[in-house]
Amino acid sequence: MSKNTILSSFIAVRNTIFSEVSIGITANTFLLLFHILWFFLKHRPRPTDLAIGHLALIHLGMLITVGVIAADIFESQEFWYDITCKAVIYLHQVTRSLSLCNTCLLSVLQAITLSPRSSWLAKFKHTSSQHNVSGFLLLWVFNLSISARLLTSTVATKNCTSHSLMFVTKSCSLWPLSYLPRYTFSILWIFRDVSLVGLMAISSGYMVTILCRHKRRSQNLHSTSHSPRASPEHRATQTILLLMSVFVFLYLTDCIVFSFSGMWWKNDPVHLCIQLLVGNGYATIGPLVLISSEKRMIKLFKFMWEKEIKCLFVQE
Repeated sequence: MSKNTILSSFIAVRNTIFSEVSIGITANTFLLLFHILWFFLKHRPRPTDLAIGHLALIHLGMLITVGVIAADIFESQEFWYDITCKAVIYLHQVTRSLSLCNTCLLSVLQAITLSPRSSWLAKFKHTSSQHNVSGFLLLWVFNLSISARLLTSTVATKNCTSHSLMFVTKSCSLWPLSYLPRYTFSILWIFRDVSLVGLMAISSGYMVTILCRHKRRSQNLHSTSHSPRASPEHRATQTILLLMSVFVFLYLTDCIVFSFSGMWWKNDPVHLCIQLLVGNGYATIGPLVLISSEKRMIKLFKFMWEKEIKCLFVQE
């Protein structure tokens, strides 16, 4: 491969990953601000609003760390020391894990919201937001704990070329763990991921079953000339199902890319950035899916615009 081809690939991957990070940060900031404004303006929140706002905050932190990591992959930074490497790599891993957990929680909450009154899930519909906050705190504690090994294994290696280290950025690497700790953590991560993805699949299948049942009943009750409009709950459920589909597709793609590339053992910034691009694509695509289906944003901006116009007339 010629130097010009390598350079063009390098520039293309760099521009793509920074574009993804920029779009993702903008979309997640917009989504987070919308939910904060909706809450403070005393509008009635949906059961999933807190989970979506929390997910936007997680993705915002994830993409900021991705941008910092990518900047060091393409051009070594002078300020990277052991404490910097530990903080950035640890925060990135924690936010990635939280993204999986929170997406699973969002799927379960929507399944509970959609469940009929006769279902045993109906008794969880009116749980207070304090329970949700407690759940988020437990998720943070769990993921901070399971990723804690990065605090000891991440080191700054700007001038080190040891073959025993796992390449992360130009300035940071990971010390490989011994046999028992490595496989213990691997088993814990695999068990967590399989359990959460399985729970997402179950809740998504449950929601699809309810939507199909509702569609059949609606077809029996209404004439064939006009189909009834979907309720807000059903529109929200369709959005969550689309979000689950995007997550599972990108998660499986990330696993395949990671399994076949072996990039963590190579000092190759292009390969590593492709891994970052795929692995963090959900943090960019997810908020765009939610924003595109959020009709309340128009209502909120219309309310704020009318309020601003009234204030101007009063001042005049």
